[in-house]
Amino acid sequence: MTYFLPQPEASRMLATSSMSSEEDPYDTAENYYGDARKVNKLTSPLARVRTYSVFESKTTRQDFLKQLLAEVSHNPPPSPHVEHPDTIRETSEPPSSGSSSEVPSKSPTPQIQFNTPGEKAYDHRKIQFAIHDSEDEEDSEDEDPVSAPSNGVIKDDDAPPLSSTTPPIAQVHHAPLTSPALMTANIDAHRNAEPTHAPPPVSPRVRRGGATGLHDIVPVDEMESEDLPPNIKVPDFSGLTRKPSIIAIYQDNSSSESVYDKAEKNKRRYRRQSVDDTTIRPKKFYIPDVEDTLKELLANEDTDGNCQITIEDSGPKMLRLGTANSNGYYQSSVRGTYMLSNLLQELTIASRFGRRQILLDEARLNENPLNRMKRFISTAFWKALTRKITKENVTEMSADTKILETWIDDDGVLHKDEPSHRIYVPYNRADQYEFFKRIQKDHKNLDVQYLPKVIDAQYIKSINKKPGLLALATRPDPDDPENLLSWPYVVPGGRFNELYGWDSYMETLGLLTDVTPGRREHLELARGMAENFIYEIQHYGKILNANRSYYLGRSQPPFLTDMALRIFNKTIEIAPDEIDDATDFLKRSTLAAIQEYETVWCCKPRLDERTGLSCYHPDGVGVPPETEATHFDAVLKPFLEKHKLSRDEFIEKYNDGIIKEPYLDEYFLHDRAVRESGHDTSYRLEGKCAYLATVDLNSLLYKYENDIAFILANFFHDNLEDYDGTIHTSPIWKERAKQRRINVDKYLWNEEDSIYYDYNVHDQEQTRYESATTFWPLYAELSSPEQAEALIRNSLSKFEEHGGLASGTLKSRGEVGLTRPSRQWDYPFGWAPQQILAWIGLVNYGYDGVARRLAYRWLFMMTKSFVDYNGVVVEKYNVTKGAVPHRVDAEYGNQGLDFKGVATEGFGWVNASYLFGLQFLNLYAQRALGTLTPPKVFLRNMHPSHIKEFQ
Repeated sequence: MTYFLPQPEASRMLATSSMSSEEDPYDTAENYYGDARKVNKLTSPLARVRTYSVFESKTTRQDFLKQLLAEVSHNPPPSPHVEHPDTIRETSEPPSSGSSSEVPSKSPTPQIQFNTPGEKAYDHRKIQFAIHDSEDEEDSEDEDPVSAPSNGVIKDDDAPPLSSTTPPIAQVHHAPLTSPALMTANIDAHRNAEPTHAPPPVSPRVRRGGATGLHDIVPVDEMESEDLPPNIKVPDFSGLTRKPSIIAIYQDNSSSESVYDKAEKNKRRYRRQSVDDTTIRPKKFYIPDVEDTLKELLANEDTDGNCQITIEDSGPKMLRLGTANSNGYYQSSVRGTYMLSNLLQELTIASRFGRRQILLDEARLNENPLNRMKRFISTAFWKALTRKITKENVTEMSADTKILETWIDDDGVLHKDEPSHRIYVPYNRADQYEFFKRIQKDHKNLDVQYLPKVIDAQYIKSINKKPGLLALATRPDPDDPENLLSWPYVVPGGRFNELYGWDSYMETLGLLTDVTPGRREHLELARGMAENFIYEIQHYGKILNANRSYYLGRSQPPFLTDMALRIFNKTIEIAPDEIDDATDFLKRSTLAAIQEYETVWCCKPRLDERTGLSCYHPDGVGVPPETEATHFDAVLKPFLEKHKLSRDEFIEKYNDGIIKEPYLDEYFLHDRAVRESGHDTSYRLEGKCAYLATVDLNSLLYKYENDIAFILANFFHDNLEDYDGTIHTSPIWKERAKQRRINVDKYLWNEEDSIYYDYNVHDQEQTRYESATTFWPLYAELSSPEQAEALIRNSLSKFEEHGGLASGTLKSRGEVGLTRPSRQWDYPFGWAPQQILAWIGLVNYGYDGVARRLAYRWLFMMTKSFVDYNGVVVEKYNVTKGAVPHRVDAEYGNQGLDFKGVATEGFGWVNASYLFGLQFLNLYAQRALGTLTPPKVFLRNMHPSHIKEFQ
């Protein structure tokens, strides 16, 4: 069962807090959980969202003792001959597939070694992260979000037993009572409970009245001895001290057998009816009309009319649904933002599948948000983001909405300002050209064009008004000789159809986390993206920003070697018999990476020969055509006035070279370079990017050099022949890496500030802009151990925020306003790639605890937004404390927000960061994440035995 909080009411507490907008939720949480806790916190704003393990009393101690004495005096044990009064109640549901009473099956423990063996001893450090899903991967992980719920129990065989650090939450052990009535109630309560692992022994507790006592429990040892009735025996707990944990316990192996008399357990007892039978076990709801229920839910709860239910909606936060056992006659309430938004999502999914009636398990509505988010990404988001060029969809995928055209088709019909449908094929791929020409016979609007052998800036400019999709890698179809099969790939967001550069590497990291011998579709996606990169290098000369014609002169940060190694390792791990195919793939990847290194990054114009370092410096002439029409209005305005031309007239004359404006030449050079860097846009790069030897690019090239040397030496006997007969060996690559490290230390490392800065090769000085790319040398294992230690000790705090690493610092960004707007790659925004590469880099140097802490911060922020805002997963986040994380006030807005009812794709590398980041968290942290424990609260109140794991 995916019921992740310890009592039924708590499953609805998650999103029903009544805090005012002025109250900081994290400060409130800290006041609640901190050392200066008040005795009675029932009036606290967090009283309904806490996961604290001790329930405060609603009555005074004296009231309770009076009630207990009266109960002992006037309630004799029931006679076996007396009929127990009938009760009217709904029959208990059988345990659902998500019930916590299931015995979770073990899944294989993935072993991840993030670093490729290098030259130094610290290069060989390994760290093993284990993630154990509670259900068999073959059965549960392949389900789509409409399928049966996943189990909420996470098991980690390597994790330390939490019974030694965390007290129990939901179960109560009573001291032996001499009152037969009370003893009977206790024994039967345990006999009829769902079989679970018992918590470790704790202080005895007694009820303060009520049918279940779930909220009216107090440890007996907290009472004054003179207040206790004579028939209550109090064991001595004076020697036991334990700080209560704020983390919910899902499973414990302690035994409670000693609490009960075995002879008593064999007797049949009657007990009063309690709500345990119908509320603790998840219900099944019967929804006879999906559309009507959906309309009612939105009418009641979606007060802002955006087809989402969030904490900002002011509805009643409650809807009553009919139960399945009563065929809808009896009703039960669904309460709170989280459960109602999940209900909206499930109903929307059912509606899109055309279902009129459904049975809905309550476990789906109060599912552990960690499990739900992971399940959505793995089973739905990746599918929605997957693309593959086929003869059926090539016309649709080739449509370009950025640049509209006017043309007359074969039937003489004029098409004005409409998207074109065009695909460009490399000059030497006649098989692809013929394939697409055959498709053209049935799709008249499709235009198929050859590219020339030489592709330069002038040619790229010449087809600015004839944009098209660029062909990608294909394989022959064994079943149809006239058909070609394209490799699949993952796009960044739902509105894209193109394969993007470094997005694909980040997505690969996430895709490989759940690959198993029986589930290989995500390995196929990762392999497809790498195969397409090889194809792009061979036919377009570089890994492209994206496969559109206007990106032919622009690349993106290079990650091919590490990407290929990870895919190779995963293939051998799950299918050792495919070693020959995997080795051939690694060979082709390595040769492509060598070509990219030598012809793109380490030659003019990107190589600065004086420093030996490389810069982002793409080819291009004129105004970039793919941007919005008004994007450069502010820049062009003085030149339009100077030449007395309209914008379109000026751009045409400027692009054709009729008008010469050196200032604009340099401006657009740097603008293209910013986009090639992948960090578009940032004040760190604006107006100077093509002149910067950046720490990120040179770290990646250092990794290329080391990875290629490693591959040549270990897989190809230090003798790899290229297509032209050239022999590649490892010594030259080791020497290149050695020289680059010297250059980086000389020009980019700042010993005084303990940080890496970019170097301006034009001005011959460091820029001193503080950027999170300073951690990329750790990812590439370029830093010395001493540099890594100084960087983490003195500079990490500049970037670490509530939600992870900020892209830069406030000091470097400076003030923003109407004339100087925010840039999306600057403070206070955080991006998934910056988090991922920092995590890997920290692990490379043995700072596993820091990596785990940063991962927890990022994943908490994602999970909190997911819970509070209807399952949202977006492109970037505001990582500072107190912000609404997914609200980003910068250019381009935020991808992933525009959905109705249910999010269907998230955002590529953010999806990957969640799956990849979970591998850094132990079971203790995952439980805290599932209960939305804020980082500040989690880190301050954790048990001492766990503190070192996050430092």
